[in-house]
Amino acid sequence: MIDDSDGNNKIKLGSLVLMIFSAIFGFSNAQTAFYQMGYASVIWYVIAALFFFLPSALMFAEYGASFKEAKGGIYSWLQGSVGDKTAFVGTFIWLSAWIVWLVSSTQFFLVSISTMLFGRDTTQGWHIFNLSSNKTLGILSILVILVVTLIASMGLDKISKIASFGGIFAFGVSVLFVLASIAVVVMHHGQLAQPINGIHGLTHSPNASFATPIAIISFLVYAIFAYGGLETTSGVIDSVDKPGKTYPRALIISMILMTLIYVVCIFACGASANWHHLLGKSSVNLANVEYVLINNLGYEFGRGIGLSSSAALMMGKYFSQFTGLSDVLCGIGAAFVMIYSPIKSFVLGCESEFMPKKMKKLNKHGMPAFSMWMQAIVVCGILFFTAFGGNSASSFYTILTDMMNVSSAVPYLFLVGAFPFFKLKQNIDRPFVFYKRKSTAMIVSIIVWIVLALGILFTCVQPILDHDYMTAFWTAFGPVLFGAVAWIYYTIREIKDKRQNKITDLN
Repeated sequence: MIDDSDGNNKIKLGSLVLMIFSAIFGFSNAQTAFYQMGYASVIWYVIAALFFFLPSALMFAEYGASFKEAKGGIYSWLQGSVGDKTAFVGTFIWLSAWIVWLVSSTQFFLVSISTMLFGRDTTQGWHIFNLSSNKTLGILSILVILVVTLIASMGLDKISKIASFGGIFAFGVSVLFVLASIAVVVMHHGQLAQPINGIHGLTHSPNASFATPIAIISFLVYAIFAYGGLETTSGVIDSVDKPGKTYPRALIISMILMTLIYVVCIFACGASANWHHLLGKSSVNLANVEYVLINNLGYEFGRGIGLSSSAALMMGKYFSQFTGLSDVLCGIGAAFVMIYSPIKSFVLGCESEFMPKKMKKLNKHGMPAFSMWMQAIVVCGILFFTAFGGNSASSFYTILTDMMNVSSAVPYLFLVGAFPFFKLKQNIDRPFVFYKRKSTAMIVSIIVWIVLALGILFTCVQPILDHDYMTAFWTAFGPVLFGAVAWIYYTIREIKDKRQNKITDLN
């Protein structure tokens, strides 16, 4: 998978596909989709794949192949297409979204560890040094971030191996879930626990929270988020073997594979779970729905092969534990990629005068270790605040989580919007070209941009309709705030540079 013959670690096609799969694919996304929209979620996942993932993957493939020598990833893409300032603002919003992701994902990671060990979520009973469970989880989350940063700072080969391993397990648990679901359907003589009921079952959600047109369309952002993170792998483009061919191939293979698995897994959820009987309860939420469905699948499978009720319950526990193991490994892989690639793309892509030299300095492993540790401090600070800050901190954490969906989608508006300008640029080596006509690139970019904008708009409007104005404010203005900070910082540096140049000219 990794070639050391020339003295450098070069990532091959198989490793890159697994890295992309580990960084993007989330097995729980299918269960979340079924919980929110039932079978109707399939339509939106296909729409997101056809009108976002497919065209944007090919755009990113062109970006990545053309700027394969650039160290800055998407910063370099935007800089080479629309200029420094837009690149700085867009990439800062993008980086902020992944910092929020690191904060929120650690909580789910600990739930996965608990499920792996005990077959269920026991984190609310965890205590160290006589601290409350929330404070205990906060300390453990901080330790996770510090350990991941330490190992990631030791080199790309560590990241590649761990991310690839997580990708294998993510694919494996998906296959197991689908096969067990098919077996349950066969044992139930072809009957689904959640009947399709014709076109209505494929277009309407059983969840009352997604009954209005605006709420339904807002689900598009969740579907887009399920494919989010594709561009993060651009941070390793300079370490890919024959990137002009390997990177585009890996993107397309990953896209097709993930779309098929998502669709199949959503339908597989209904094989053993009736939405109203199993999921329509107050005890089920977005944090535990994956394990509720998996546990139920194990129970139904056990009963189908003739086990007693107690033995079937144990089978459900084993199913949950294996899924927890998969989530832990895949979560580790995703964390290693996300803690390195976004910050590397940002700091190495920036013009030297806009970024302190320490932030851009590489260690002996070729990693921006100082920047990675600064990022870790920010993430740990937020984790500490949410764990020890009381009720207001919990509310703030919820707002951060809600803001993450929109914050992660907004940077795609920059990338997609910049693509027509990229196509107009002359004197760029283009080893991979899919959109051969500039008019086609323009039309596709407009369509994808509108799809993104509508999903973001309706996601921001929905909390207002629910009278949750605080969440609505931060969901809508969070990315604007990040962008404003970046714009102000860049503008101040521009003014200082102009003054310095005038002084130099006078002298």
